[in-house]
Amino acid sequence: MDQASSSSRDAETRPEPVTVVIPAHNEEKTVADVIRGVREHVPAARVLVIDDGSTDATAQVAKQAGADVISHPLQKGNGAAIKTALRGIRGGLVAVIDADGQHDPRELPELIKLLDRYDLVVGARNFTPRDGTLFRNSGNLFLRRLASFLAEQQIPDLTSGFRAFRHQIAAKFLHIYPNGYSFPSTSTLSFITAGYNVAYVPIHARPRPPETESKLRPFRDGFRFIMLILRIITMANPNKIFFPVGLAMVLAGIALTIRNLVLFAQFSGGTVLFLAGGINIIFFGLILDQFAAVRLQERE
Repeated sequence: MDQASSSSRDAETRPEPVTVVIPAHNEEKTVADVIRGVREHVPAARVLVIDDGSTDATAQVAKQAGADVISHPLQKGNGAAIKTALRGIRGGLVAVIDADGQHDPRELPELIKLLDRYDLVVGARNFTPRDGTLFRNSGNLFLRRLASFLAEQQIPDLTSGFRAFRHQIAAKFLHIYPNGYSFPSTSTLSFITAGYNVAYVPIHARPRPPETESKLRPFRDGFRFIMLILRIITMANPNKIFFPVGLAMVLAGIALTIRNLVLFAQFSGGTVLFLAGGINIIFFGLILDQFAAVRLQERE
């Protein structure tokens, strides 16, 4: 009996396994430094590099630096790399850090430590003018404001790839994560809309090394970010979109009705269209909200 109690206490006090995932595509010049930094500051963690179809020596350099490596035969995208990692991890805590050297591995322990109270911890950048172009910072600001409004929660950084989370929870949303560069925004909104605890830790993103090139394309990926935000909110909280749109149409229909009655003493087809369309959108949102509630309960 005493041995059983002792084993139970040991299991409770044993730290959860930590895996640091490094998605990489053609990052042979920087990935080794990132791996060494991770091994230095999180020595007990498993370092897992997902080589996303690199055409250079990224996989070989990562293995020489001491990381476990899983290679895609062709490039699938940052999100696909993280999904591969999640499928290959058995559980515990997971941290994600980019292979380009912009994130400081010494900040990893703080993110991982907060997982004793939170389900997702995001490294939030400060977006000062010297940290990026005006166009890119403005785009990030727009996405953050839109996501914060739809999620009904302040989101300081929607697109940061530097984060830590519980594997058991993140694996629930595998079917939602995209293959491209929208994994950070998708995972953040998935955790928030499902009611999990999300924290943000201020970090300083280092400048990208001059010999490397960003894989992000502002126009193409920015449009995809917006569509994914709308998609996730529609699945989790449809009334946040449908109710304001429907209400705006109903109010516009009422205003047009009053105007036409005062000026022309008659109704018009446009007023009926606005009123009927707005009411239909509101009721459609209510129906979708019921489906969303059932879907979230099934995921628990």
